[in-house]
Parts: sequence; C-alpha cells; structure tokens
Amino acid sequence: MKKLSARRRHPLAALVVLLFALAATGGLYAAFAPAEKAQADSSSQSLAIEQGKKLFAVGCSSCHGLNGQGTSDGPSLVGVGSAAVDFQVGTGRMPAQQPGAQVPVKKNIYPQDQIDQLAAYVASLGPGPVAPTKDQYTSSDPNDVAAGGELFRTNCSQCHNFAGKGGALTDGKYAPALDSTSPKHIYEAMQTGPQNMPAFPDSVMPEKQKRQIVAFVRHTAEAPSPGGMDLGSLGPVTEGLFGWIFGLGVLIAVAIWVAAHTTKAKKS
Repeated sequence: MKKLSARRRHPLAALVVLLFALAATGGLYAAFAPAEKAQADSSSQSLAIEQGKKLFAVGCSSCHGLNGQGTSDGPSLVGVGSAAVDFQVGTGRMPAQQPGAQVPVKKNIYPQDQIDQLAAYVASLGPGPVAPTKDQYTSSDPNDVAAGGELFRTNCSQCHNFAGKGGALTDGKYAPALDSTSPKHIYEAMQTGPQNMPAFPDSVMPEKQKRQIVAFVRHTAEAPSPGGMDLGSLGPVTEGLFGWIFGLGVLIAVAIWVAAHTTKAKKS
C-alpha cells in the first residue's frame, strides 16, 4: 500500500492520467464521430440548396417571393416540402404560364437534377412532405391492386372517375386523367394535395395504402379494354349514348338508302 501511495504522488502521475484521458477521448470520438460519407452528404445537400436558391430566384421568385414567403400572385412555399416541388415542377405545372382556374399540365422545362435542387431549397425553408423513394410507391404484392381499387373508389373516384379518367369540377376546374401520370407523382399528389385535391398525409392514409392506390391506378391505365373502345370508361352513359347516336344513325341511313332504291326500282 505504501508503494502504491508513493506512485500516486509521483510527479509524472498526473501527466500519465492526462495522456490516458486524451487517448480515451480520442478513441470515443473516432468511434462515434460522423462518418466521412455523412459529412460528404451534408456538403452535397448544402450545395444543392445553394444551387436551388439561384434557380428559385430566376424562375419562381416573381410569384412566390425571393424567400418563398409568397406574394399576391403566388402562395407561400414555407412548409410545402420537397414533395410538392417535385410534383408541381416535375409535371410542368410550375412555373405557371398564366393565372387561371387551374394550372394545366405542360412540358417540363427543368431536368430532374435541377428539380431536386429546387426541392432541396424549398425544403430548407420549413419542414414539409418529403419526396418519396422508389420503395414507397412501387408495389411488389399482387394483392395491392385489389386493395388499391377499394381505396380509390372510396377516396378518389368522386373526382377522377372510377377508372382514373378524370372529370369536371366547378368554376372551370377539373380532376385530371391519371393515365399518363407516373407512380411517383401520383404518390406525391396524395402527400401534398395539389390545387383542388385534399391531402392524404400518413396520419390519414398510411404509406401502404397510398402505394396500393398507385398500384391500382397504374394497373388500370395499362390494362387492355376487352370490349374494344373504352369510351372514357364512363360506363353505361357513354355506351348508351354511343349506341343511340351511331347505332340509330346507321339504321336511319340504311332505311333512307332502302327507301331511295325502292322508289327507283318502281319507276323503272
């Protein structure tokens, strides 16, 4: 005990303890410090935000304000999230050509990397729905189509028609057809509720159900029509109208032709 006590009072004891503490601190920092990949990702995200801010100033700020705070010509973008930007810009709705009852789909003017940069900048203004990954909107379960059909008919068919062909709304507005809409954009529309559409966040409609609706819409758009022309998939209304107008029209034309040739035959 006396020897141990003497060593503790040795002049180099404090230095040894300090060196041991520094070594332990360095080891813990190396074990728990952010990886180089995470640091690189952070740097890449900062660059994307910077580039997105430049793109925003040129193409979006005239309506939405220099800081996305909104103006009399456009709403605030604080809190809309990256999903809203990816949907609106990716489908060509934004930048809008002119004001109107509803902004139509048009050819997209931004490549995907610039859309990602714009989305990163807007997302930095405030938390909001995040653009989904491929796993979120891609289904591998064959039962998802049937389940998605039930969900679609309950939540979406009132506006988009039971087959996703779209339909008219009030005051010049309309629910667009979903035939050519990509799975990612269908999912983002449910996340963000663009224009007249209500939003379906995960608290209202879980991710699995949104994926099932996407599976149903894409299956319906790609499935062949076994009866020939689908006539907008509007059911007996368009089918009956087609029958009356064209079917009855053909019968009238045949009757006129028969009557005309019968008269000629009698005269001869």
